[in-house]
Amino acid sequence: MNVSSWSIKNPIPAVLLFIMLTLAGLMAFKAMKIQQFPDIDLPTVTVTATLPGAAPAQMETEVARKIENAVATLQGIKHIYTKVQDGTATVTVEFRLEKPTQEAVDDVRDAVSRIRADLPGDLRDPAIAKANLAGSPILTYTVASSRMDDEALSWFVDNTVTKRMLSVRGVGAVSRVGGVSREVRVELDPARLLALNATAADISRQLRQIQQEASGGRADVGGAEQSVRTIATVQSADELARMDIVLSDGRRVRLDQVASVTDTVAEQRSAALLNGKPVVGFEIVRSRGAGEVEVTDGVRAELARLKATHPDITITEAFNFVDPVQENFDGSMALLIEGAVLAVIVVWFFLRDW
Repeated sequence: MNVSSWSIKNPIPAVLLFIMLTLAGLMAFKAMKIQQFPDIDLPTVTVTATLPGAAPAQMETEVARKIENAVATLQGIKHIYTKVQDGTATVTVEFRLEKPTQEAVDDVRDAVSRIRADLPGDLRDPAIAKANLAGSPILTYTVASSRMDDEALSWFVDNTVTKRMLSVRGVGAVSRVGGVSREVRVELDPARLLALNATAADISRQLRQIQQEASGGRADVGGAEQSVRTIATVQSADELARMDIVLSDGRRVRLDQVASVTDTVAEQRSAALLNGKPVVGFEIVRSRGAGEVEVTDGVRAELARLKATHPDITITEAFNFVDPVQENFDGSMALLIEGAVLAVIVVWFFLRDW
């Protein structure tokens, strides 16, 4: 059967098929997302184990090596990478491409669970997660205000900005960069502790019992069943300083008699600089399956509404990894249209008949 001659003799079915394919292509093209890289699912699993205060040598011998030996027996492993730092060990297990990702995660989780009893008791439960290529930031902004200090500005980013950004469709995570975190600091006086024959462990144990809120079960009140809570929390640093501490020998002292209690900020572990000046910033990470251009448009629209609500806030775009993606997309579309036009011209040049 000669398809070309049949289509020429019966043009209506050929034209209808062409129109249907064109409409389907336009609908599929409109539904496509603009991304730097496609959302591929790689069978790569990361195990992160944290032991605060441990040296890298201890993390290697007591944590990393045991996890490596446990996961090395799994089927389909291609490579194992280990990174050891102060108090943290990260083991990355790369499986072969034919290995299902969820099966790989389950196998690694089972392997780590089998050796959990052999790991140090103070070790936090290892975090097991699969590799996510959509987890890199696409936008970074800085926030400044003439009416807020670093602590208030950091809380504004953590509370207000994060909630508004997470409400945007396609935003997967918002993380603060720089700034400070509030902290109630209790600095013990060694001389007073020695005079009272007390230790820092006694004070820590008492504070752990004081600052606590837990469920207390249920009770029958007035013929109705109600939930009961045990509330033992303080509202301010001054209230915490006035708390009575029971020592091991039965004596009682106020916390401010053996320690200095201050409502301050925690030690900075990271800093953000813009033009050499410290600022408070936040990063936007898209969720899996979302388009980077759509997420950027939604974030910018929400930031515009946020600026209108808080006119004293100045938000500056520091890094943008979406504009190059948009430029590459526009360039690809220009080349696609140019190729289509040239194909029509070449066909017409040889046929000489519209």
